[in-house]
Amino acid sequence: MRQAVLDRRPSEVGLGGQLWTRRLIGELIAKLYRVKLTEPGVGKYLKRWGLSFQRPDKRAVEQDPEAVAQWHAESWPRIGARARADGDEVLFADQVGIRSDQVTGRTWGEKGRTPIVRRSGNRFSVNAMSAISTKGRMHFMVFTESFTAEVMFRFLDRLAGQFGHENHLVVDGYSAHRSKKVRDWLAAHPDAVELHFRPAYSPELIPDELVNADLEHSLPKQHQARDQTCPPTPGVCRHAVAASRSRHCDDGHSPA
Repeated sequence: MRQAVLDRRPSEVGLGGQLWTRRLIGELIAKLYRVKLTEPGVGKYLKRWGLSFQRPDKRAVEQDPEAVAQWHAESWPRIGARARADGDEVLFADQVGIRSDQVTGRTWGEKGRTPIVRRSGNRFSVNAMSAISTKGRMHFMVFTESFTAEVMFRFLDRLAGQFGHENHLVVDGYSAHRSKKVRDWLAAHPDAVELHFRPAYSPELIPDELVNADLEHSLPKQHQARDQTCPPTPGVCRHAVAASRSRHCDDGHSPA
């Protein structure tokens, strides 16, 4: 039973749903062993088996497990070894967008009456591109336009100005990262940045995702946007990114 809970989803053993509950585990026990247990009784067995009720992490069904395994076994050790041998730095980069009508978190309210948070009906966003190094440093740039090859080009140009040596930048396979403009920039700056691509659909391999998730959660809670001239402006977003960095990194720099 313990292994079934760990290795299978309810829908895979003839039950409904994707996540295990005490009720569903009780139904599986009854189905397999013809023994009916109360939910507290099932909970006692779960505790005895060393299991606890947790929020699961997500993995994309499109993810290639073999590519991820190869990244852990070959690609990442090779990148790290080269960086250490040459005294270079490895950075993980990603971009994030915050919408004006985004609401996160909870607040107190009267029982039976859902609290209302007023947000602008005009939808717009502010975006950030950031990179976190294995040494705990963070570099970021805030922008309002869509993320394109031009934005990536600008970020690489500013990032290169922060260092006096080559650095290894790990990104996903987004089209802007693989664009001709970016390839031309890399060819023109062979001693500035070397780009590496992580496996597709594998954001958990990028530490920068922690900052992105923190920013998406914290910024809408702290600031109310009315239009693109009011918070969150790029300045406010910079402050939020820096605060997020301080919770996840040791040092931070902004190339913006």
